[in-house]
Amino acid sequence: MDSSLLLEINNLNISFSTGSNKVHAVQDLSMKIKKGETLGIVGESGSGKSVTSLAVMGLLPPQGNMNCGALHYRNKKNQILSLDKLTEKDFQKVRGNEISMIFQEPMTSLNPVLTCGRQVSEVLQLHENLDTLESKKRTIQLFNQVLLPRAEQIYGAYPHQLSGGQKQRVMIAMAIACKPQLLIADEPTTALDVTVQKSILHLLHELQKEFQMGMIFISHDLGVISQVAQHIMVMYRGAVVEQGSAHNVLHQPQHSYTRGLLASKPPTHNRPEKLWTVSDFLNNENSPKKQILIDQHQRIEKHRKLYESEPLLQVQNLAVYFTSKKGFLKPEVKTVKAVDGVSFNVYKGETLGLVGESGCGKSTLGRSILRLIEPHSGKIIYNNHNLLELTKDEMRALRQKMQLIFQDPYSSLNPRLTIGQTITEPMLVHGIVNNKVEAREKAMQLLYRVGLNEQCFNRYPHEFSGGQRQRIGIARTLAVEPQFVVCDESVSALDVSVQAQVLNLLNELKNEFQLTYIFISHDLSVVKYMCDKIMVMKQGKIEEMNEADLLYFHPQSSYTQKLIEAIPEIK
Repeated sequence: MDSSLLLEINNLNISFSTGSNKVHAVQDLSMKIKKGETLGIVGESGSGKSVTSLAVMGLLPPQGNMNCGALHYRNKKNQILSLDKLTEKDFQKVRGNEISMIFQEPMTSLNPVLTCGRQVSEVLQLHENLDTLESKKRTIQLFNQVLLPRAEQIYGAYPHQLSGGQKQRVMIAMAIACKPQLLIADEPTTALDVTVQKSILHLLHELQKEFQMGMIFISHDLGVISQVAQHIMVMYRGAVVEQGSAHNVLHQPQHSYTRGLLASKPPTHNRPEKLWTVSDFLNNENSPKKQILIDQHQRIEKHRKLYESEPLLQVQNLAVYFTSKKGFLKPEVKTVKAVDGVSFNVYKGETLGLVGESGCGKSTLGRSILRLIEPHSGKIIYNNHNLLELTKDEMRALRQKMQLIFQDPYSSLNPRLTIGQTITEPMLVHGIVNNKVEAREKAMQLLYRVGLNEQCFNRYPHEFSGGQRQRIGIARTLAVEPQFVVCDESVSALDVSVQAQVLNLLNELKNEFQLTYIFISHDLSVVKYMCDKIMVMKQGKIEEMNEADLLYFHPQSSYTQKLIEAIPEIK
């Protein structure tokens, strides 16, 4: 192993046995990482990116079979370890201390019964032999380093009390706690808003320079990859289809799959009727058919008619407050104004975009409109009904027409129910169908409509990729024939190619079923493409609201300008 190398992998093969079948997840993968170097790995969900990183961490599940020519790592003492031959006991000394990983889904990676601070402190106590007080001090320093607000409060908070972005930052703090030599970052900034993402990328870059840390950076965001990686490896169906310097791969891609990934990102300079997907490139030897662009004059005329009509939803001076008590004898009551006097209208057939930093109140606002969170005051008038005056039973009946696509499709699907049960249950509850036979037929139609097949009907959520689970979530939403849908970060965790498919699907379904959307996202380029109008939130209030193109190209607020400037573009 060359003295400049930190990690060397030769001919790695990983397969999984499922009954009589054998799935080849990774095939003949070879790569090298030097100290202080970043390798970016891109590819669709299921391409083998995360499985490769789990092999390096010694975390493959029991049904995984691995063989390779070499899986060598140079540790802090300059000793070469064969990672494929380490026992679990030996790996415990390496994992978290020498090689660390930021996992993709913080909600399922953090222990729900331990406070966030304790989970990070445990790593420091285990590997650096710190006492309780010193480990707490270091943990709070790490929380400040990864830009967590109210670090001391978050130390004592449980994962369910934090936003998705805040949980991801706790995971990053845990991963860098022991200053590892090799950091594997599996979609580390997916759940973060663009401004925090920019800060975290800068932090990782500074840590890398300071400690000569090698990094494997897995991301579906090619703009992020271009900013952090010196070399890029593109994976497709378990095999490496292209690798080279970041500049060559991003600006002179040789493989049609790489070209498809690059073309799938929503453009900001125009608005095509349909986004390109990877399959458009794989199914065409040269290049796909030319995109049809939405005519700007037709868009203006559509908006004129849209905003002359009566609003479908009117939100008036809505406030949502959360209170917490601290202390026992003399409890101190603290009130957080998550949504603070917000007013706006949504029109039938409109897609209203809602953006802002993590913790600004986006998701709280979306859920309070559906009364999944009870507002403190204000009015929510939907189709001439003031929702805050309805009883819970009346609201439950109306909620058939008002639905939510959740941010995390894994935690929002019941792991004990098959996909068929997940989709048919709400139809039967709301009386959409007369019997289970009709429900099954309609569920099959919906699965096909969202790009899945009948084989999915009897399978469970854990058997699907993130993108497939999100499609199942969309099918479940459509099952009750809604009119109004809140999409809460519904594409934030998806690969760029799967994201393009889901965005195309949401637009097709909107036209087919005459839907109205509130589209919540931290990705302004996606919101600009999808939405008629954009509303920017900051600290529970509306900072700015305007037509999507006007807001993106001519922001009035310095806060909005900061959000736009932080969007990672391919260098």
